[in-house]
Amino acid sequence: MMKASHLTCALLGLGLMAGPAAAQWTGGDGGPATPLACDGATALAVPMAYDGGTPASPGSKAGKPLRVVDIPKLIGIGYFDSSARGVAKGAEMLEGVTVTTDGPTQANIDDQITLIDNYVTSGVDGILFAANDPVAIAPVLKKALAAGIQVVGYDSDAEPDARQWFVNPATFNGVAKSLMDELAAVIGEDGSFAIVTSTFTTPNQARWITEMEAYQQACYPEMTWLETVEAQEDNILSFNQATTLINKYGEDLNGIVGMTSVATPAAAEAITQAGLCGETSVVGLATPNSIKPYIASGCMKSSVLWDTGAMGQAAIAAVRAAADGTLKPGDTSFDAGDLGTLQIMNGSQILLGAPTVFTEANVNDFDF
Repeated sequence: MMKASHLTCALLGLGLMAGPAAAQWTGGDGGPATPLACDGATALAVPMAYDGGTPASPGSKAGKPLRVVDIPKLIGIGYFDSSARGVAKGAEMLEGVTVTTDGPTQANIDDQITLIDNYVTSGVDGILFAANDPVAIAPVLKKALAAGIQVVGYDSDAEPDARQWFVNPATFNGVAKSLMDELAAVIGEDGSFAIVTSTFTTPNQARWITEMEAYQQACYPEMTWLETVEAQEDNILSFNQATTLINKYGEDLNGIVGMTSVATPAAAEAITQAGLCGETSVVGLATPNSIKPYIASGCMKSSVLWDTGAMGQAAIAAVRAAADGTLKPGDTSFDAGDLGTLQIMNGSQILLGAPTVFTEANVNDFDF
């Protein structure tokens, strides 16, 4: 079984991977996986030319007041409540920036597109977004760029030329490695598991699972990936999907991986209600507040996530800097104020930094 120290090394790698013994994953973007080494070695980022979009009349809003709208995948869940607080905090620290968070009440791409289109028509100066679908959202974001609006993504990207910059909370293959190493630590290197995600096309989760597949096949070939199921970003549906997996696979289900901040605690609650704590394990991505009860009860050992507030703060800082021309194509780093200097990778992605592992030892030190 993987030791905790190995998980720490994996987190520093920042990446993603996924894979079953019998292929169960049919989602993703079709791109190749780049799994990290099993021993924790990391690969250096390969420099790439800027591949983001360009708003009409670049530089025309330099030093001028900016009215920005923040449109996450959905509103009303802890994850995006926290990122919105980060956006608001960042706006207060910047000159001439006002921001409003608005979004669909469900992770519905059509509703998200309609909202963005309405704000383009109303004439905002900047748009922040976390995409529910990278391809479907691209045309309306390109419309925003054509209208001279600054466009920056965070958490979940669009096609690169549909926005200027994307704040990547962690590299896909690093997150994948962290999750699979964590899973192996609790279910063993020959255990069986299932995944609860939002949708097969949600860009960050689809890429994480693709990377998890590759890493699992290379580093834990004796593991069995039973199934991947969709649950939107809905608490009740996530609980029901986890319960269905428990009933369907019984003793053959050693672990569930939650790919969303909703799915992970919902899966832990399903296992708790089924009386299977200690028999079926849950790992995944989750805010610390959502998993504190399950850490305390012993039904979860840990969860993995980044600072969602810092992610929002970096995104609004990027809007101001892009408008002012202090963040421009070809830059390799970004001065994000009190967040420090952040690395720019993959042409137009601002890397937030290493995720955090929340355990019994530290989970009560966080409040989001």
